[in-house]
Amino acid sequence: MTGPGPDDLYLIDDGRHLDLHRVLGAHVLGDDGGVRFAVWAPAARAVSVVGDWNFFDPVTTPMTRAHGGDVWVAESSDARIGHRYKFSITGADGTVVQHADPLATRCEPPPYNASIVHRSTYEWGDGSWLDRRAASDPWSEPISIYEVHLGSWRRDPSDPGRERGYREIAEELAAYVSDLGFTHVELLPVMEHPYYPSWGYQTTAYFAPTSRFGTPQDLMHLVDVLHQAGIGVILDWVPSHFPDDEHALSFFDGTHLYEHADPRQGRHPDWDSLIFNYDRHEVRSFLLSSAHFWLDRYHVDGLRVDAVASMLY
Repeated sequence: MTGPGPDDLYLIDDGRHLDLHRVLGAHVLGDDGGVRFAVWAPAARAVSVVGDWNFFDPVTTPMTRAHGGDVWVAESSDARIGHRYKFSITGADGTVVQHADPLATRCEPPPYNASIVHRSTYEWGDGSWLDRRAASDPWSEPISIYEVHLGSWRRDPSDPGRERGYREIAEELAAYVSDLGFTHVELLPVMEHPYYPSWGYQTTAYFAPTSRFGTPQDLMHLVDVLHQAGIGVILDWVPSHFPDDEHALSFFDGTHLYEHADPRQGRHPDWDSLIFNYDRHEVRSFLLSSAHFWLDRYHVDGLRVDAVASMLY
């Protein structure tokens, strides 16, 4: 069974793996179809992949431990790009829960919460911007930031209840920000989140943009258009806490895997959300990989880290 190699597992355990998205999650094997799945669930008794290709049957696609370690892997020749999937995890306590993939790069539009097999094929046009960025010193240049929540920016007057998408607002937002003289746009969290009034600050998918506004390629197009207009892009990023929705990271393998077990450390009293266990090396790998993913795959120019005080005190 292919999957994460011994070096990957060592770096994950050591908290130094910066590219978990390259070894965990769902990866298309070739043009003829087939997908490799991998998930970190050390205390699980059993794991399987359920999805459109097997009618979400927990028996058809069982997973095994890679090299006898904490990562479970499986391959399906029937899985395809666009298929929905989840991990059916029998936890340490014997409870079976279907979880979304923590490393998913595309999700179902809320209120649904399955992950979607995805492979990016976007062709970027911001090479000149990236060259200028590499040759410049950001610490010596002035910066002015326009903060925007995409879901509420300039609603369609003919249909105020409709959310405009990444691609639809790209040209208009770039022109507006340029006319006002801003150097950067800061997007309130665009990572997938189930509770819309949270403005994205209750993240459940740390590697997938919210499907409310379009596809991953649509968000890439928005970043591309802003860059070509000379506007930098900063993303709000929330490594401080996450909601306790059952389908997401909470009690992932029947143990407090991503969060602290002690509620005094693991639950935020103001937001009633869970706090990451930064003492755990694998959690640090997860969060560092998420940051690297957005900087690399989406060409963003920076991250604004939310609620740092709650991470320190």
